[in-house]
Amino acid sequence: MAKPVTTKGGLLRIMLGSGSETIVYAAPCGLTSKSLTMTKGLEEFQVPDCDNPLLVDWVGRDATSLSMSVSGEGVLAQAAVDTWLSAWESPDPVPVKIEMEFPTTTWTWTGAMHVETVEVGAPNNTGRVTGNFSLQSDGEMVRTSAATT
Repeated sequence: MAKPVTTKGGLLRIMLGSGSETIVYAAPCGLTSKSLTMTKGLEEFQVPDCDNPLLVDWVGRDATSLSMSVSGEGVLAQAAVDTWLSAWESPDPVPVKIEMEFPTTTWTWTGAMHVETVEVGAPNNTGRVTGNFSLQSDGEMVRTSAATT
């Protein structure tokens, strides 16, 4: 059996957009850990064996929806506080670009997301302020890919 090729040092960027006519994306500073979750909603149905109806049915599944969520955590950079709070306060989704970069290919998703949670933590005058953020897609996230340079 051949060993799989694994990747070390891939990057995941979460960038929030601003601007009305031309969207400018920027990654809020401070996130030291990020994750991307892609979810598919499924609806189950039973598939009988037509040749032998006494056999137990198999379960079939139809895709009903797609969703993406991203989250990040790290130190809370002062310059990023207003960006996160404004995005969370917005009743409308914000433009988001997510980049997943590996040595040979970068995959990019763009679309609208809601900032779902903003969690801020701080020890009493002894450490750095930290932040945890999660975003949920609002409609289609469009995927493109390009060779990494």
